[in-house]
Amino acid sequence: MNDQRLWAPWRLSYITGEAPSEPPLTPEAWQAGASTECFVCRAAASYEDQGAADQRNLVVARTEHALAVLNLYPYNNGHLLVCPLRHVAELHELTDDEHLAAMSLLAEYTQRYQRLIKAEGFNVGLNLGRIAGAGVPGHLHWHLVPRWPGDNNFMPTIAGVRMIPQSLQELWTLLTNSE
Repeated sequence: MNDQRLWAPWRLSYITGEAPSEPPLTPEAWQAGASTECFVCRAAASYEDQGAADQRNLVVARTEHALAVLNLYPYNNGHLLVCPLRHVAELHELTDDEHLAAMSLLAEYTQRYQRLIKAEGFNVGLNLGRIAGAGVPGHLHWHLVPRWPGDNNFMPTIAGVRMIPQSLQELWTLLTNSE
């Protein structure tokens, strides 16, 4: 028999809908209009120890109008979410500065991923509304998914094996300690 098994216990909380084992950090200040239930708003908030909070929230970059956060449930190694800081659901509601900040982060991280993890291509996606697949329909975010030759399709519809060879903490460290 040719069974292939990969152990991925970190996915169980996603499948069951259970909260993470660690309680969330308490922000010092939220962005204006933030939703306290939104994980992106939690990542965008201000904390007493911002560096430790960014590591815990997997934030790899933050600008005046946007942030980049590693996806806790990645499709592929390096799956990144690029989001406006402001809790906004619709593309037309973004300011020009928010559009530019998000696109600049997407461009920066495609280059970083090419250099740091040797990505050879990318899927960049934006799901608008729950019916379109938005898991967080209240906070707009782009998916940046690095790709390599021979990996599975972006969203496979049949059983296949996909292995993500790097922990989120290792990737966070690589991205935040490189120029």
